[in-house]
Amino acid sequence: MKNKIALITGATSGIGRATARLFANNDVDLVICGRRTDRLETLKKELSEKVKVHALVFDVRNKSLVFERINGLPEDFSKIDILVNNAGNAHGLDPIQLGNTEDWDAMLDINVKGLLYVSKAVLPGMLERASGHIINIGSTAGKEVYPNGNVYCASKHAVDAINQGMRLDLNGKGIKVAAINPGMVETEFSEVRFKGDKDRAANVYKGFTPLTPEDIAEIIWFTVTRPPHVNIADLTVMSLDQASSTIVNKS
Repeated sequence: MKNKIALITGATSGIGRATARLFANNDVDLVICGRRTDRLETLKKELSEKVKVHALVFDVRNKSLVFERINGLPEDFSKIDILVNNAGNAHGLDPIQLGNTEDWDAMLDINVKGLLYVSKAVLPGMLERASGHIINIGSTAGKEVYPNGNVYCASKHAVDAINQGMRLDLNGKGIKVAAINPGMVETEFSEVRFKGDKDRAANVYKGFTPLTPEDIAEIIWFTVTRPPHVNIADLTVMSLDQASSTIVNKS
């Protein structure tokens, strides 16, 4: 993996940051992407002690900026070998009739359209080289639907469908496509969903041991280090105590 280049969206926290750190520990050069300049620069400084790192500041919802930033990468970072489509979040947990349309827009724009924009910008180089690996971070919410999850679940079902469609369309092009679908991972996810309510967010993970960002990063690393003929197409992972989105063994 030495001298490979990975582009990771949502690299400023959670799974994205953990993946960037693990990749850097294994000599993978990085293009780290996110909205928060201060966090990106802090992470860049940390990881630059190990590998080459380039930071791109953009919101995946901004189509023109996504293409401008990725198409404008310096030559040393322009040949992306691995794309980790990690940027995504949930907004609100309301029944459909009480849902906030701005929350709906945010989830669909980030989780679905943002993933498409970044993939569209990176794919031409992979196709030209007939080589590459795309990792789409989905969710168990893309495999089932739970009460009040409506639009978030819909967005992750869309990721599942896009992942399958990518794998079909890119078959024979030398590009691997994989989906990693985590269950409950203790990150800033719930804090964003509950609009900064830290107590409510923390309560989501009380009474059991959830997955950590590092758990998912290790699975991503395993996925991208399989032999050339092996493609892990679709992987779902939950903690021991989680059986589904609504069934969790809490003490």
